[in-house]
Amino acid sequence: MAVGSPRAGNRDGSYWGVREQLVRMPVALLAALLLVIGVGGCTVTAALPDARPVTSDEAHTQLAALVERAPGSMRGYSRARFPHWSTQGKGGCDTRDLALQRDGTDIVVEPPCKIVSGVWNSPYDGATHTDPSEVDIDHVVPLAEAWRSGAADWDDDRREAFANDLDGPGLLTVTDNVNQAKGDQPPNLWKPKVTGYWCTYAELWIATKSTWDLSVTSAERSALLDMLDRC
Repeated sequence: MAVGSPRAGNRDGSYWGVREQLVRMPVALLAALLLVIGVGGCTVTAALPDARPVTSDEAHTQLAALVERAPGSMRGYSRARFPHWSTQGKGGCDTRDLALQRDGTDIVVEPPCKIVSGVWNSPYDGATHTDPSEVDIDHVVPLAEAWRSGAADWDDDRREAFANDLDGPGLLTVTDNVNQAKGDQPPNLWKPKVTGYWCTYAELWIATKSTWDLSVTSAERSALLDMLDRC
């Protein structure tokens, strides 16, 4: 499966990860790391760049351009309509494996692609985890939210590309029960516990919806503007 891009000719460059939390590593580099893993585990230590996906001004511009409409119907929705954690690159790594390696430090991988341990900082609640079973890979714009804001009209291949997009700003490693509490709620109904992260979260949300031509509601737009005021 080749995970496609959202729309041809509409990327101004790759997005970078979240300020002081994420490391954005190209998939090709991650695959190369896996190729040099021997019989024993391999420890990968990553640097953490201090960068947001877009500037505040860019986020305001992107948000202003998003179509505003009421939420679409959930008729026909299921998570299976967004095939996720697809295998990408060499070494048998799926999207979750690669996101864990990208977002953590001191990652230990056992062949062919088993993430044994590492250090992950959850930006939503400020928690630090060393057990990969304690973290989820969150879709910043949840799959159900994408469905009701435009993805219901896509084919399953495009939905798969959305659900596995490691090049965009839409995937984060976060505390598992925090992700479950978020569910499919938009920013007017759920925000990260760490208020200092609201600016970045709004930028990530807006950048994802802009990249994939998804709509927003009036209440959602208002909440995002309030969050951008913290930038």
